[in-house]
Amino acid sequence: MPRIMEHVWTEPEPLLTPPGATPALSLQAFRRQGAIELRGNAYLERQAARESNARTYPRRIPLALQQAQGVYLRDTQGQVFIDCLAGAGTLALGHNHPATLEAIRRVLDSGLPLHTLDLTTPVKDRFVEELFDCLPEPLAARGRIQFCGPTGADAIEAALKLVKTATGRRGVWAFSGAYHGMTQGALAITGNLSPKQPFGGSPGDVQFLPYPYDYRCPFGLGGEAGVDAGLHYIEQLLDDPEAGVLPPAAIVVEAVQGEGGVIPAPWRWLQGLREITRRRGVALILDEVQSGFARTGRMFAFEHAGITPDVLVLSKAIGGGLPLSVVVYDESLDAWAPGAHAGTFRGNQLAMAAGTATLQTLRSEQLASHAGAMGERLRGHLLQLQRDHACIGQVRGTGLMLGMEIVDPEPPATRTGAHPPDTALARSLQQQCLRQGVILELGGRHGAVVRLLPPLIITAEEIDIVAERIERALRAARLERQRAKAAATV
Repeated sequence: MPRIMEHVWTEPEPLLTPPGATPALSLQAFRRQGAIELRGNAYLERQAARESNARTYPRRIPLALQQAQGVYLRDTQGQVFIDCLAGAGTLALGHNHPATLEAIRRVLDSGLPLHTLDLTTPVKDRFVEELFDCLPEPLAARGRIQFCGPTGADAIEAALKLVKTATGRRGVWAFSGAYHGMTQGALAITGNLSPKQPFGGSPGDVQFLPYPYDYRCPFGLGGEAGVDAGLHYIEQLLDDPEAGVLPPAAIVVEAVQGEGGVIPAPWRWLQGLREITRRRGVALILDEVQSGFARTGRMFAFEHAGITPDVLVLSKAIGGGLPLSVVVYDESLDAWAPGAHAGTFRGNQLAMAAGTATLQTLRSEQLASHAGAMGERLRGHLLQLQRDHACIGQVRGTGLMLGMEIVDPEPPATRTGAHPPDTALARSLQQQCLRQGVILELGGRHGAVVRLLPPLIITAEEIDIVAERIERALRAARLERQRAKAAATV
């Protein structure tokens, strides 16, 4: 069985701790806590007055955070939450893990320069060795690594430049529902239309393909027939001399679409996509920014399908909670010139040290298999909720990357059994979960998918508590929704 290290909370220096606030961040403290009262405070008011209109999370999660440990967060009002968002999947080991804190302290005490551009250091060398030890052997044996700017979007930009340089082609094919970042190149291959509208959509060298979304199958088939249709469509598009689309430099895909609604690609579909691209000399880019590093029950989600990508894009958990991103790719693509992709902050020594500690801990504590087991436990709870509540259209995901699609069960279902999304109920459920002390996020089409990305160190007892709180929240949200509908008919 995986070994989960016992983490002892050490109280830090108080930061404006409210009178009467409990100092403990623990399951026992969380159990004692009643319903959360979400009320305004000076921090939130100043944030709203001074920060950009583009801010996102504070609109749905109106908290001013003060302290954190493991899976727990405490706000400035002393209220404790279980964090099932974890920095959108960044915090694989949870908040302030002892291994990452110690690694950061060692760098700070060593006198090492914190800013090194892409010059090497012993810290960087250890990080690269540890990362390559985590990669599947075929990729590690032929791999090259490029350090990028601090975000996953910058790593996507680098990957696109890499494959276009190596192949001499301009086009890139992506998938409906994809999320790859908010810079313009990354946004061009992202499915969400809303952030693209001010810029007039995607450039002409991006072609979107149907993703195998079984619940809302783009071919109206579902199941194995939907998988076959999707692969056949891609193959025909590549082979048809009158398809109207030039052969691409690459196809970029997420093995599990995260922001797109926690949609895992069928492993057979990924195997078929790998075979199609290999036969036609098209690079396959796997974006594992959110699904990588043990979250899905394997170190990388594509390993479930037993394939090897040409390009692997990594960020989020790779930096142990600090900003870091890299592209790992097959040496045959290493055709770009010196300086073809650069960035001032690609030498973040603290992030590399924290990342090394994170990767070592993931392996030594067998957190991939732990995430798989805890994910199955949480999935079981969510499936029971689905049996009890017709408003849950589908429970899906893998490992500790799970989602529930919230629907209106009253209108007729589609031919694949899908009901219309119920965005209002999903939003109400998120707020009711917050009142129950559980932080989670929404995503997917129409923002109707409840997404759970807890730290991988979460325990079975904490999983059970989260599920219990979600059930309470769902009952409250449904009641609130019924009252709103009744008021609207008066």
